[in-house]
Order: sequence, then C-alpha cells, then structure tokens
Amino acid sequence: MLTRFAPSPTGELHLGHAYSAALAHAAARAAGGRFHLRIDDIDGSRSRESHVAAALADLAWLGLDWDGDPVRQSHHLEAYAAALGDLRARGLVYPCFCTRADIAASLAAPHGPPNASGAAVYPGICRHLSAAERARRLAAEAHCWRLDMARAAALAGDLGWEEAGQGMRAADPAAHGDIVLARKDAPASYHLASTIDDAEMGVTQVIRGADLIASTDVHRLLQALLGLATPVYRHHGLICGPDGRRLAKRDAAASLAALRRVGVDGPALAKDLREGRLPAGYSLQTP
Repeated sequence: MLTRFAPSPTGELHLGHAYSAALAHAAARAAGGRFHLRIDDIDGSRSRESHVAAALADLAWLGLDWDGDPVRQSHHLEAYAAALGDLRARGLVYPCFCTRADIAASLAAPHGPPNASGAAVYPGICRHLSAAERARRLAAEAHCWRLDMARAAALAGDLGWEEAGQGMRAADPAAHGDIVLARKDAPASYHLASTIDDAEMGVTQVIRGADLIASTDVHRLLQALLGLATPVYRHHGLICGPDGRRLAKRDAAASLAALRRVGVDGPALAKDLREGRLPAGYSLQTP
C-alpha cells in the first residue's frame, strides 16, 4: 500500500485537506505501507514557498508523518513534456489558439450540456485547422495543447477503475470534451501531471475528495494512452462549513493554522477525522 497527499501551495490548508491527509495516512499505516507527500507546485503564478512551509507545519501538527522527502511537481517538467510529446507524435493532441473571449463567444450558441465536471465543453474551434495553418500560428501565437478526445477515447476503448469498497466503475472521459493538457504558463495540466506522478511514485491507492470523481475519467484515459498502471481509487465525502458550503482555501476560520493558533490538539483532531467526528458546526457531504 502506498498512498499520497498532494496539496497545491496556493493557500492555507483547511479541515477538508486534513481529512483527506488523515485518511490516506491511516490507510497506509494500517496496511504496513508508505505515505508520501507531493507538492503540486507547477502553478507558477500562485504557488508560494510560504504555503509549502505552512503545509509541512500543518501535517506535523496533526501528527501525520510521511515517508521520504516531499516530491515536487516542479522537478518533473521533463516527464510531462515527454508524455505530451508522445501524445503529439501519435496525433492525439492539437494546438489551440483560442482566447477565453473566443471560446465564450462560441459558447453563446448552445453546444449541449456541460461536461462531467460542470464546465462548458470546448466547442472544437481549433481541432480541424490544417497542418499548414497550425505550423504558421505555432510560430507566432500563444497556444495550449488539447487532447483530441474523440480520437483518444476511440483508441483506448472501454475503461473503468476500481472504487475502493464499491467495485468497478465505468469511466466516461468523452463527456469532458477536448481538455487542455498544457499551456504556456502551466507546462502540464492537473490531469496530466497528477496521472504521471501517481504512476512514477508507485501510488497504489489514490484517496481524495469526491469532487474529483469526474476527473478520474480523464486520468484513467491518460493511463491507458500512456501505458501507466491504474491505482485503486477512494473518493471520500467533502467537509462543509456552518453555512453548508464545501470548504475552500478562502475559508480562513477553518484553516489548520487558525485552529492551531487557538490551541486545538492536532493529533486528537486527526484521530477524530479518521473516525468520522467533525468539529461542531461542520458536516460531511457524502459522495
């Protein structure tokens, strides 16, 4: 058993992060396995070293020890570039030159329901550009790289993953449309970076919030395309605040740093979270 906790250093960790980390830590330790820490720090515009230090302090306060040195996504850019190059060589990705305004204008006309994550499906504006036009624009224009979902899904065929305690679950990556895999300001999307890193780290069980169930469709597709192992997944419920909304990094009152400052016992809190007990006023939204 090898699990991981992978915070993005873009803000303070909150109770929801503590819940996820405590569950992943407990699963590894109960099985005599390993619990690793990964810092998802490839968002260069928002990642802060101060948030990395704070996350390490939060985990130590909770009594959650990790094995080995923390892994940094920013150290794996070559692996992401190699994977993107492989997909590009196979004709499975294409450059997209659309601005947000271009996409918004195109989506003003109906294009069907949103994708499985609730976002609008990209309407495929750049999918059918000629090779000559792509080459010309690549030399002069900012662009991202999108997965040609129809081609990729047809190549991969039927896919699924094991949801811990629930058996096999069918994946529907086509519902997400032509997702972005890389941009100029982000050398790999969350989907691409997380999939590659989980495989390279040897993660056997991914424990994360139920808000990422839909993302697993895409991760399972990328695993199939890149020949990567598929871990077991466990998507847990999400902690909601007193207002009934799911916690976010903007919820300062629920930050672990705030709880630490008022004298909350970190290991006791982690134990309560593992056993399904939440602080007063908080609730668990089941998947």
